[in-house]
Parts: sequence; structure tokens; C-alpha cells
Amino acid sequence: MNTKLHRNEHGITALETAIILIAFVVVAAIFAFTVLSTGTFLTEKSKEASYAGLQEVRGSMELKGGIVLSKTTALADTLIFNLAPVAGGSSQDLSKVKITYRDKNFNKELSYSASTTVGTDNWIALDLEQTTPTALTILSAGKIAKIIVDPPTAITSYQTFGLEIKPPTGGVLLLERTAPAQIDTVTDLQ
Repeated sequence: MNTKLHRNEHGITALETAIILIAFVVVAAIFAFTVLSTGTFLTEKSKEASYAGLQEVRGSMELKGGIVLSKTTALADTLIFNLAPVAGGSSQDLSKVKITYRDKNFNKELSYSASTTVGTDNWIALDLEQTTPTALTILSAGKIAKIIVDPPTAITSYQTFGLEIKPPTGGVLLLERTAPAQIDTVTDLQ
């Protein structure tokens, strides 16, 4: 018998080569799938973040003009200003907007009233497009609302105060002013 033939095998057979090739292809396929899945996941997450940022911006409001301090009596004041959605912004439900008055003595959230007359510690929104005062609940794109706020205290000379306006979606609008030395019946706070 020829035993020399079986004793000296140094090469690889075609079957072993095929098994190694298939193993490399499977590993490469798994790696490619993982990379593609991760890329797709990250793309979706970045798209979600972009849309969330866009929603925040679209929900924001801006001040149109200045703030006027109106002294109705020696002990009662109202703050009057105009608000509008930012350019390209979405409509805002004003009944869900929170306005907080803040000064060195007070930090108070004021109540929204769907009335045309402002009461103690609340605020109202009026439709500027109407000839007679009409309460405004939905501030839609392109509209301007006249906001009248009754602060919890009378505003005195040199007093610094702030109004924090928080819509349900979008950025917070902070209006901070200091009253001048002389306060008239109607004082423009710029």
C-alpha cells in the first residue's frame, strides 16, 4: 500500500476554501447591516430633532411694538402690549398661554380671562381687527392680539418688573422693563 500519499498533505481543499470564503462574506454582511442600520437610525433621530426644533420655533410669539403702562387709579395699573406669532409661526391658543408677573416682591402667575375687561391679577387678549373690543382666544398667523395685564401691585418709579409669556409650544418670551422717574396716566415703557 502507498501510505506516502496520505501522510504528506499540505494544501487546502476546495471545500475548506469555500467554507472560509462563506465565513468572510457572512461577517462582512453582518458588519454592513449593522452600519446601515445605525446610519438609518441616526438619520431618523436627526430628522425627529429637526422637526421638534421647527415646532418649537413655529410655536413662538413675538412682541409687536412697545409696552404701555396705564395708571387707571393711584393703586391700579395695567400693562398693554401687542403679541403676534413669529413669521411662519402656527396659531396659539391664548387660553393655554401662561403669563407670570415678576418683580422684587412678587412672582405670580396671572389668570387668562376670555372677557373684554381686565380684572384683578389676570390678563385678557383683544382682537385688534374688530372696531369694538372683542375677546380673542385663538391667535392665528398674521393676527395681532392686544394683551392687557393687571399686575398684582401698582408699579412705582424706578421699579423693575418682568413678564414671562409661556405658550404651550415654543419659546418663552421675557419682557423686562424699568419704570421711569415720572409715571403719567399713560407711560410708554419702550
